[in-house]
Amino acid sequence: MNTSPCLGARRRWFLSSLGLSTAALLASCSSPPARRTAPASSVPANPAASRPIPAGPYNNVRNDVAMVALSLLDTPYAWGGRGPATGFDCSGLVTHVLREGGGLRVRGSAADLGRLSRPIDRADLLPGDLVFFNTLGTRHSHVGVYVGDGRFVHASNPRTGVRIDALSSTYYAQRFEGAHSLLD
Repeated sequence: MNTSPCLGARRRWFLSSLGLSTAALLASCSSPPARRTAPASSVPANPAASRPIPAGPYNNVRNDVAMVALSLLDTPYAWGGRGPATGFDCSGLVTHVLREGGGLRVRGSAADLGRLSRPIDRADLLPGDLVFFNTLGTRHSHVGVYVGDGRFVHASNPRTGVRIDALSSTYYAQRFEGAHSLLD
């Protein structure tokens, strides 16, 4: 376990920020999301096309997937690991998170998950989407769960376990292969 004071302070800051964000999210869940309609001047002739449009990308399943991923930070890494009791490898973490947070039952390696999921544009990433990297010299050799704000949760290696990293970090930015989704 890394006992660096800087890392500990960053982790405490992140977890306290996560707690405040979670509290705000839960408080906002007490009422339905705001809806807006198109301005009268741009209403199309087709009445079905003028239905209310959700105000933002809020999605319960996506947020549940991201929250489950975040709840597993600091879980040990275990090659072939598929659960919190035994630890996780990258694909084991992703399949566990998708099952527990999204009700999706998928299995396989990072490369298998890449084949099962649909590619999306990086600019369209939403919490719960998957991010793929080439860390071993082969396509889709590493996978993580995007949690928003340019960050993803993944089972990194035996030394660090499950952690959160930025897509913009030098190491992962150089190895980024694409964004995919299994969620609507």
